[in-house]
Amino acid sequence: MPLVHPQFDPVAFSIGPLAVRWYGLMYLLAFIGFLLLARLRVRDAWRGLTRQDVDDLLFYGVLGVILGGRLGYVLFYKAGYYLSNPLEIFMVWKGGMASHGGIIGVIIVMYLFARSRGKPFLQVSDFVVPLIPQGLAFGRIGNFINGELWGRPADPNVWPWAMIFPQSGDNTPRHPSQIYQFLLEGLLLFAILWIYSRRPRPLGTVSAMFLIGYGVLRFIAEFGREPDAFLGLLAFDLSMGQWLSLPMIAIGVGLFVYCQRRRGTTPVPMAPANSG
Repeated sequence: MPLVHPQFDPVAFSIGPLAVRWYGLMYLLAFIGFLLLARLRVRDAWRGLTRQDVDDLLFYGVLGVILGGRLGYVLFYKAGYYLSNPLEIFMVWKGGMASHGGIIGVIIVMYLFARSRGKPFLQVSDFVVPLIPQGLAFGRIGNFINGELWGRPADPNVWPWAMIFPQSGDNTPRHPSQIYQFLLEGLLLFAILWIYSRRPRPLGTVSAMFLIGYGVLRFIAEFGREPDAFLGLLAFDLSMGQWLSLPMIAIGVGLFVYCQRRRGTTPVPMAPANSG
């Protein structure tokens, strides 16, 4: 017998007329996780950032994730619809966020932050990217609680964890793709990047590892995820998520090779010990 999605109440709790939804709560936990982990990393003076930098990066990062995630969904997934209904772009409560767009938003704010502080962009990105997967993990938990972004049909005799998602409108057992993405682009990618970045690396290689790792793991996870009904599978039977992952992998490989070749001429950024 296949499992059945528990049908969680999307509202975690209410304070008077204010309803706090699980998905929004996951965003909050992701930002808290970023702050706590960043303050651990900033203790290493060679990373070149301070606690004040971390606090400022969190503020910029919130804007980057929300604006980038929303605009990414609008442009990558429903450009035609939102072109005809532009006011709905601002109706974020109706759903519609793209993780690829959120990542692009974070890249933009990291660039703006680095420029404003006179720091190399890759120094800032190498500091930030190992913290992104934990945020993605919280997001996938939110997707699972909401019963959204369910997976493709799965035979329970082959996949004993196959699950029925009543939100899909049928009783077809499916891959719990939110859990796959939680494990792959969330926990596994976090572990890889955290371990890789524990000691000084050639400038930019940590950022390259993120692009490669996220692109590859997202590409794999998409095989278990049901394509968006309004898009379906695209060329070569690949989903939109997979097509968006391919440029990330290519850019990541190119950046890694470039940074390794510059290893002898690009010093590891150093900074004085933190006073705060």
